[in-house]
Amino acid sequence: MIYFYYNPLANKQIISFDKKTVLLLAYILIMNRQKIILWFFLVGSIPFFQSQYKPKNISPKEELKAQQWVDETYHSLSQSEKLGQLFIVALYTNKGEKHIQQVRNIIEKEQIGGLILMQDDAEREIHLLNEFQRKSKVKLLVGMDAEWGLYQRIAKAHKFPWAMPLGAIQNKKLIYEMASQIATDAKEMGVNWNFAPVVDVNTNPKNPIIGNRSFGSDVKNVVASASAYANGLQDHQVLGAIKHFPGHGDTDTDSHLDLPAITHSLERLNKVELAPFKAMMNKGIGGVMVAHLYVPALEKKKGVPASISKNIVTHLLKEKLGYKGLIITDALNMGAVAKRYKAGELDALAFKAGNDIMLFSQNVKEGKRQIQRAIHRGEISSERLEESVKKILLAKYYLGLNTYQPRNAETINAKINTAKHDHLSERLYANALTLLKDTKGLTHLNCKEKVYVVPMEEAPYSTFLETLNLGTTAILKKTNQIHSIPKNSKVIVGFHKDNTTAYKSYKISAKSKKLLQELNKNHNVVLVVFGSPYALKDIDIKDIPSVVVAYENNNNAMKATAKALLGKTKFRGKLPVTVNSKIKAGMGITFNKRKFDTQLKLTKKQKLIPVRK
Repeated sequence: MIYFYYNPLANKQIISFDKKTVLLLAYILIMNRQKIILWFFLVGSIPFFQSQYKPKNISPKEELKAQQWVDETYHSLSQSEKLGQLFIVALYTNKGEKHIQQVRNIIEKEQIGGLILMQDDAEREIHLLNEFQRKSKVKLLVGMDAEWGLYQRIAKAHKFPWAMPLGAIQNKKLIYEMASQIATDAKEMGVNWNFAPVVDVNTNPKNPIIGNRSFGSDVKNVVASASAYANGLQDHQVLGAIKHFPGHGDTDTDSHLDLPAITHSLERLNKVELAPFKAMMNKGIGGVMVAHLYVPALEKKKGVPASISKNIVTHLLKEKLGYKGLIITDALNMGAVAKRYKAGELDALAFKAGNDIMLFSQNVKEGKRQIQRAIHRGEISSERLEESVKKILLAKYYLGLNTYQPRNAETINAKINTAKHDHLSERLYANALTLLKDTKGLTHLNCKEKVYVVPMEEAPYSTFLETLNLGTTAILKKTNQIHSIPKNSKVIVGFHKDNTTAYKSYKISAKSKKLLQELNKNHNVVLVVFGSPYALKDIDIKDIPSVVVAYENNNNAMKATAKALLGKTKFRGKLPVTVNSKIKAGMGITFNKRKFDTQLKLTKKQKLIPVRK
């Protein structure tokens, strides 16, 4: 084992080694005919347990102080309390008082390590967190799924873009800015761990659970986007967690319902699914979340989910890839595993596999009992328990959980949905906007012309129409009125898809496709997709003059799109996913609307598109 010592005279840490390590180093040095002088300052010894996350600019003295706190806290815990640190349970405020009392009992009796906040009342959650933190001997690690901000769980918070439009943004500093704001909002609620970003490479348009939550189908873009996101969180003292290891991007089964299988070869896994994890493994990421996936190239035993596979969690993630941060399971109430294993038994299997934390445990008491029984039988070593608990404690110290300041519940709703949030969100959508085609230069609207707007599909469109009318004359025509549009008019067809959740279908109805073809025969059409670019998967856009992808159908996205068409902003986005053989990742025209003679900046393999002058 390696030890770190602190020499107060030199004000620095000194490395020391056990006897076996010293002998090994001596042998290596002698064989290489090198000389070395080892200085040992025996001012106490504290085992050094590594954590991937460290606050920015932390001093060696503060690191030593953290190690001392971890060591002292660990030795102050009973065996039951040590085991409790391994568990995170869910807290809802929309499931009634009985549920809340159950969580309260678990915290008091089992001394668990943390909570994951679910729906829906921010004020009530803060009041409960203040109570629960006060009652906890070791403060709770509080997590949340806040990929697109607290709105993912708190309806009164502001919604930021999903990962797919973020993947279209070329200026990744904007993603950092968004994640920084999410971190600020999270800390206002007492949340110190955001289970994000998703680094799954979404190569399957039929993926029912990742899709919009992925930065795209290009590995480099996923890594660049996710890195900006993770840094934005962790630079502001909120832990990140890259997920869903070893890669959930090419599945057509929702792991909340059943066990998906990733049947690719090891070569393919290394190039695609594992690639973002490998690229970010040593970048200080605080956590890795392990998915409930069956991956036969990595786990030979049939039907064993990654989350309980020692081959995947310990041998691959910890040993081969060298990850030293917190390893947490995906939620243990998900159908992929909950259908196959009993509560408690599942927790023990996950810990044996190498996970440090069992998320969404369904039976903490039984899970603790089964882990302790495995330790007693020699199936799990005491050192293994110590390793995980000390990693958890170190993360807590670095997140400021050696102390706890109660949060203010009364002002929370005002703080997590402000004009600042709204402005940032619109900037993000504006930078994501992707112009795929503009062969006739139709995407420049001016105050002197008249344009017809035909909204299709199921979602609202009024914000788009109202914003257009601030700079031009936009006339609404319902789908049953299109025959009244004068021939050869400029017509904006909007595919307005329901975006109330990230999991809604992106498919366009046969009726809308037929109407689009009809309009394109007689008019100059600008097609705007207010939804996933996968909506274009089975639409032939060859003869449509102009095509814009706006990614989502909300007020910020609609305002940003209208302003770009009015020439107030540029189209800057690049398509983050490959949609079909003709619409590929990286496509997108950068065009400054204020200068019609501006040279178009084209991606590779794109043909020059004529521009009006």
